Amino acid sequence: MADTVAISDSLLSAQISAVGAELVRLQDRDGLDLLWDGDPAFWTGRSPLLFPIVGEAKGNRIRVAGAPYEIGRHGFARTSTFALVSSEAARCMWRLEASEATRRHYPFEFRLDVTYAIEGGALHMTAEVTNCGDGLMPASFGFHPALRWPLPYGRLRAAHEIVFEHDEPAPIRRPVDGLLSSAQYPTPVRGRRLVLHDSLFEDGALVFDTLASRSLIYGDALRVSFPRMPHLGIWTKPGAGFVCIEPWQGHASPEGFDGELADKPGMVAIMPGATESFGMSISVSSRTK
Repeated sequence: MADTVAISDSLLSAQISAVGAELVRLQDRDGLDLLWDGDPAFWTGRSPLLFPIVGEAKGNRIRVAGAPYEIGRHGFARTSTFALVSSEAARCMWRLEASEATRRHYPFEFRLDVTYAIEGGALHMTAEVTNCGDGLMPASFGFHPALRWPLPYGRLRAAHEIVFEHDEPAPIRRPVDGLLSSAQYPTPVRGRRLVLHDSLFEDGALVFDTLASRSLIYGDALRVSFPRMPHLGIWTKPGAGFVCIEPWQGHASPEGFDGELADKPGMVAIMPGATESFGMSISVSSRTK
């Protein structure tokens, strides 16, 4: 089985690892890196996939039919080895299926298929979660790409901003000991613009749990689109050379929540035999093409 698969077109190239089916490199047509390199001085992640939960559960434990199951932050997909299903010049597909190991943390029969496809200067990432069991299956999914900050196009780090598709006046949430704050905080977005600076992240991620936009422009160079993902996290470690722009379906458990997994806010109930699809794309702007 391949450890890493490379895909490309004339405008973008990407490398995907079997571990976590994780995007580990993204370059433009000139070979400039758009994705963080996983420097362990700050954070070893690059673009982990979050499944079957996003964020943390209270005490790193979920409840299913009253029984507790230990599960770490963001679930187990990011550390699992996926099987390569298919590989072409500009497309590859990876699969993770329920096993004895996964059932110890998440007692459901699932299949997770992750497809990466490059077309016209855009990288499309699609995750399909299928319920292979005979009962309802609650699941969440999230993307977590760490994009270079600054991007390699000459702008100073302090000149980078995120411009949302729509105004984002709603309050945001913050992490509290890994859980979602019960308190709301004034949005740092002014109209559609979020000017990036390290002090934004001194208290951890910005969590947009009431989000109007489904796309944004980062650094005047990359468009990030997530048509069906209703939540968004933005995070870095102050001083690091990345910013994570994270479309989510779901988020960390709210403070004090210790109920059934199916009742955890943000979970999707997947019917037996049904498949739920989650997706996002990263595309280079016409200026960088």
